[in-house]
Amino acid sequence: MSRNPTDRNASAPLNVDVRASAAELGQAAAAKAAEILTRAIATHGRARVLLATGNSQIELAARLMAADLAWDKVEAFHLDEYVGIPANHSASFRRWIKTRYADRAPFRSVEYLNGNAADPHEEARRYAQLLDAAPIDLAFVGFGENGHIAFNDPPVADFNDPLTVKQVELDQACRMQQVNEKHFPDLASVPRYALTVTCSALLRARHWVCSVPDLRKADAVRGALEGPLATACPASAVRTHPAAFIFLDRDSASRLTRPFPVAS
Repeated sequence: MSRNPTDRNASAPLNVDVRASAAELGQAAAAKAAEILTRAIATHGRARVLLATGNSQIELAARLMAADLAWDKVEAFHLDEYVGIPANHSASFRRWIKTRYADRAPFRSVEYLNGNAADPHEEARRYAQLLDAAPIDLAFVGFGENGHIAFNDPPVADFNDPLTVKQVELDQACRMQQVNEKHFPDLASVPRYALTVTCSALLRARHWVCSVPDLRKADAVRGALEGPLATACPASAVRTHPAAFIFLDRDSASRLTRPFPVAS
């Protein structure tokens, strides 16, 4: 099935679930993710998942790891990594994946994107081969404050990117988000470059589960769900995916002009 954003009506119905709090959002998103992974294992004998990282994913990760899943049949990957920082750096996404996922369950495999590889472009090609070896059943996709998905910021996002993984230069708004979330002490400390799974590769995943809590994300949510379908807000690509499930809390949903009921 095509994932070209021009192939689907941007006003098609959305699977939006609004919860009262980030904790309830995480529980609901984890339940949907567990359902998708369980079905993939039953159908294919394994499940392949792209794991997102960052503050928006903390509740989801904690609750998913408490789920009763055949973890030994789950193959995990991640969305992005900074270029030039080691795996033990406090802001490393390899470290985030290891401590919140890999150390807590016997995954069939966890493949790490090596941000401090000697040749980032060769590392991007290596990781792309792993991802392209078989379909991805589920991608966790958060929305950045500037509307990015993975590290596809507006200046570098391409819905029809020919690559699966690439090196990108991070937008200053994205880098400031990392400072404001206390991952780095100041802007100068945030790496300028990262490796990321591209928009087109994300769109090839069979399902998306999007966990987007917090008032800081309200403008990005409105842009994604109600703004133009354009790389000015890369998260707007969610409207083109046929099996995307979007989980918001009251705060992140607060600037939508179309109200969604808060689930009880």
